[in-house]
Amino acid sequence: MKSRMLVALSVAAFLSAAAIYQLLSGSINASETDSEAQAGAFVMPPPTVTLFTVDASEVESSQRLPGRTRAYRLAEIRPQVSGILMERLFEEGDVVRQGQPLYRIDDSRYQTDLQRARASLSTAEANAELAALNLQRATRLRASDAASEYELDQARNVLAQAEAAVATSKAEVRDAELNLEYTQVYAPITGQISQSFITEGGLVTANQAQALAVITQLDPIFVDVMQTSTDHLRLRNQLSGAASVPVALELSDGSRYSQNGQLQFSSVLVNEDTGSVQLRLLYPNPDSTLLPGLFVHALLPTGVDRGFLIPQQATVRDNNGNLNVWKLQPDNTVLPVTVIAAREQGNQWLITEGLQDGDRIVIEGFQRLFPGVVVNY
Repeated sequence: MKSRMLVALSVAAFLSAAAIYQLLSGSINASETDSEAQAGAFVMPPPTVTLFTVDASEVESSQRLPGRTRAYRLAEIRPQVSGILMERLFEEGDVVRQGQPLYRIDDSRYQTDLQRARASLSTAEANAELAALNLQRATRLRASDAASEYELDQARNVLAQAEAAVATSKAEVRDAELNLEYTQVYAPITGQISQSFITEGGLVTANQAQALAVITQLDPIFVDVMQTSTDHLRLRNQLSGAASVPVALELSDGSRYSQNGQLQFSSVLVNEDTGSVQLRLLYPNPDSTLLPGLFVHALLPTGVDRGFLIPQQATVRDNNGNLNVWKLQPDNTVLPVTVIAAREQGNQWLITEGLQDGDRIVIEGFQRLFPGVVVNY
């Protein structure tokens, strides 16, 4: 009995499945018929794109070289005489001018030395004057045979020694005057002065290791960069006969410095470890924007390239990493074209191969593009 019931249920299930299949088949056939009927009435519109016309242009190329700013001149202030520091004559951090007094050292000792040297000079001059009179007297006596030739020679020798003593005393006076002058310490260059490393009342010695202060000249300012020897040879060939070449500067935050610099110096030695050559650039720095030790990039001109500047958004890369653009054909269809980019120029590519002057490429509307599709623009 149970077996008959199972068979009956299986047959019923089969019949139901067949009925469902016939129903679905009828629906599908009906849908296919409807689609065929409507095919002539509905057509997908062509995709709308935005085009860009390429024009050949000449673009200056440059090499981006890392470097550091260096002070144009730097002077460490040291005393030339010993003594007690009596007074500081500047404000720390100020700009000082060449010849401006900076420190005053106790000069009482050097005043005394100068007076002593002048007194010695007076004595030497008096002795020389007396020796000259004795020589005149000996000369007259020798003419009348009242003095011997030896006495005349002696008078001449005394005068010569007296004159030498005068010369020595004059040198001592000049030395004492210089030492007195050195008690006033002056700025050797114009620039910004640091803090004072020694305060009033401190003992300073001549030519000591510790500087009193440091003056840094910031306008103009140097930028030292390194360039490979190969690129340096190419640069020398390009700059042959050129009077000067403006060099732009990029700051550490990516912004451009407002003024261009000039190539000032290139080393004649190649670093054996790195194979590089040092270049020194000179930049105006009137507002002290550039400070010594900053990390910057110099954009050194390397020539002029001819090509097509196109927006980077117009390019796509294929599976092989090649750069492609969608190029408009005369029949208003588009095809992918492989292009060669020499380098980036801001948010653009400089294309040197793959395009011709006047070509039009797609820059917007890539979503529905495929080779040979007709587009609106």
